[in-house]
Amino acid sequence: MIRRLLKISTVTLIALLGSCGGGSGDVGTAVCTGTCTPPATATDFLTVEDVQRVIAQASAEATARKLPATIAVVDRVGNVLGVFRMTGAKMTFQIGDPKGAVNGGLEKIDILPDTFAAITKAITGAYLSSNGNAFSTRTASQIVQENFNPREFNQPGGPLYGVQFSQLSCSDLMRRTEHGTVGPKRSPLGLAADPGGLPLYKNNRLVGGIGVIADGVYALDQDITDVDQDDDELIAVAGTIGFAAPDDIRANRITADGRTFRYVDSEALQSNAAQPQAFATLAGAVVAVGGYFDGTLRQGVSFGNPASGYRADTGAFAAQGAFILVDSNNQNRYPVRDGTDGNLKAAEVTTILQEALKIANRARAQIRRPLGSAVQVTVSIVDTQGEALAVARTPDGPVFGTDVSLQKARSALLFSLTSTAAEISALPTANYLGAAGKPVAPYRTFAGYMSVARQFFNDPTMFSNGIAFSNRAVGNLARPFFPDGISGTEPGPFSTPYNNWSPFHLGLQLDLNYNAIIASATGSTAVGCTGLSRAKNGIQIFPGAFPIYKNAQLIGAIGISGDGIDQDDMVSFLGLANAGKILGNGIGNAPKSIRADTLAPRGEGTRLRYVNCPQAPFNDSSEQNVCEGL
Repeated sequence: MIRRLLKISTVTLIALLGSCGGGSGDVGTAVCTGTCTPPATATDFLTVEDVQRVIAQASAEATARKLPATIAVVDRVGNVLGVFRMTGAKMTFQIGDPKGAVNGGLEKIDILPDTFAAITKAITGAYLSSNGNAFSTRTASQIVQENFNPREFNQPGGPLYGVQFSQLSCSDLMRRTEHGTVGPKRSPLGLAADPGGLPLYKNNRLVGGIGVIADGVYALDQDITDVDQDDDELIAVAGTIGFAAPDDIRANRITADGRTFRYVDSEALQSNAAQPQAFATLAGAVVAVGGYFDGTLRQGVSFGNPASGYRADTGAFAAQGAFILVDSNNQNRYPVRDGTDGNLKAAEVTTILQEALKIANRARAQIRRPLGSAVQVTVSIVDTQGEALAVARTPDGPVFGTDVSLQKARSALLFSLTSTAAEISALPTANYLGAAGKPVAPYRTFAGYMSVARQFFNDPTMFSNGIAFSNRAVGNLARPFFPDGISGTEPGPFSTPYNNWSPFHLGLQLDLNYNAIIASATGSTAVGCTGLSRAKNGIQIFPGAFPIYKNAQLIGAIGISGDGIDQDDMVSFLGLANAGKILGNGIGNAPKSIRADTLAPRGEGTRLRYVNCPQAPFNDSSEQNVCEGL
């Protein structure tokens, strides 16, 4: 590897440095060399002809299987480029296992249009992937269940447990059709875990995703010990011919916690999809989807160009090679600003975010190829009102992390406030629907969640007593087992009991979003997912966020998402600690005495976890235990 790097020409090196937006003296740029992402080129998007080809290839496989499908194609930032319903395709689908015993949440809902499932799967394939990793909806299924791997008992929950409830239509960050091509665009159902969603690549660069629904079921793979012949997935595989993910970055080449991810179970096609019939002769029709697609096939946009909603920063974070989100006028959507509460100042926000990006640029990625690549993430900082004070990202972070980083920051803030119990208890109950849209009894009121949580801690002041909660600690409370993954134990207070648990019925996180999800699915354009002004895009329950304190006063929170949960923890926790040293004014992580890892619920001796940083975390040093003692 060293010899290969030494052979890189001076011209190539300069080009790589320039692509990161920094100078040769910048630590982040130097570490990023060779692994960062050059600007998009004129060919890095799906043309209308490409969209037609993808749909025609998928249709050929669906025809061979005698299973008419609905097929959606999106670009990398979620613009819907085409939706095609084959003649005879099922026009609705059912969420969850049709034969399963779980009732409540989203389980058994069967009144939503097929197009929503197809679009959600396509967005998932695009959003979970990047130029360094290709993840599918089958990969998503593997990482959102109660154990990792699924049904591998006495193992912790999936590393991205809860990520399915991000990218929601009600999010204040996600864009809608009225914003032109600017993304990231909302998803009808968040992120999907049902096989049949795959990323699309062109010139070995991510340009979008394909989603397929043919079997009428929107569920997940609960048993990854077998090899499935999944119709939705195989139809999607056919659509990716000529646009397939490079072999070396597919999920099956990437590991986490010693386990290999799954990408697809089979590529055994029954059709000659590479030579499909002409698009104009396909049996079916392009269909409009209100709020997502106007019924006319369109080309995608190149990621990294202003029209995509993402571009290289030329301001405060340019030296770290950062990208920012921009609006249709190419203006930063989240410029650095003072907190609306008068606490964090813009200069302090800038320092915190810069230090987080510096850690990211040095850190060894978990879910990227080639090995030794730099972490790729999004960083969000909020004040005590949940208002975003800045959002920036490394160039090739997966798009899903944009919304999730803001969810995480708001969650760490929300559960660290002294008003949390009162604010959540006052919310209206989730109005569950079941089959045929019939009402189903809710699992628990929000006041009930807070009451059970206080019993869990044997503390009637919990969530009003100023304990600092990281997202890792919040997640400990939101799993169907406590301690996490230990079979046969009782659920955390924010989870449903395991006998009526599923990724579509998992407790507080979904319930907070539930009414808005249903309203959005039936046409509402209202912004705000939870009824909480501090959590407009919902909460998140896997690691990567910490509250920000000035001495003992809560003044905001930082959230990171994109490249491994321990890496997310480290970038936010260590970045904040380093910023505190630079600022020298008391800003930093929570005082140790009030952190959630001082708590041992139920008196059984198992403490909550606050932070967990990775082993051998950096590409440029042999440091270990970098978060210890902070």
